[in-house]
Amino acid sequence: MENARTPRLRIETDTEAVERDLSRLVLTLVELIRQLVERQCVRRMEQGDLSDEQVETLGLTLMRLEDAMHELCERFGLSPSDLNLDLGPLGTLLPQD
Repeated sequence: MENARTPRLRIETDTEAVERDLSRLVLTLVELIRQLVERQCVRRMEQGDLSDEQVETLGLTLMRLEDAMHELCERFGLSPSDLNLDLGPLGTLLPQD
């Protein structure tokens, strides 16, 4: 019996590009969740569902999270606009400010 193997196809990838793209995807998801949480907090604040102390705590937490996102973008060489994925006919993932 002949031991004939079919050659395996390999995809050549640039490790740095894969890392950057994966970082971009993860940071995009984190930014989307951050913006959704921020909007929910604003809605609850406007409805009067939160105490003054809760509003203060949420405000500080959201500011720290935004700062952390900027730091992570800098670390991976991304700008905030890099996180706004184009979904084709649906438009962009994140709202345009």
